[in-house]
Amino acid sequence: MMFWHVHDVSGWGWFAMSAGMVLFWGLIITGAVVLFRALDRPHEDMHTPAAPTPEHILAQRLARGEVDEDEYKRRLAALHTPAERPSARPTGEPGRG
Repeated sequence: MMFWHVHDVSGWGWFAMSAGMVLFWGLIITGAVVLFRALDRPHEDMHTPAAPTPEHILAQRLARGEVDEDEYKRRLAALHTPAERPSARPTGEPGRG
C-alpha cells in the first residue's frame, strides 16, 4: 500500500473542497428558497373569475348581433335608471289601523 501514511491535502485540494462545500450549501439553500416561494405563492387558477356586469353582457350581445343598436341603447338606459321600489302593501289591500 503505497502512500498510506500521507493524509494531507495539497493547496488545490483544500480549495476544491472549500469551493465544493460552498457550492453544495448554496444549492441546498437556493433549492429551499425556491421551494418555499413556489408553495407560498397563491395559485392563479384557483381564483374564480368575476361575474360579468349587465352592461358587459349587453355589449357582448350587441357585438354578436343579437340586439340592434336601438335596442342596445334602450336596454342600457333601462339598466342605468333606478328601478321602482315596490310599495309596502299592494294598493288593493285595506290598511290595518
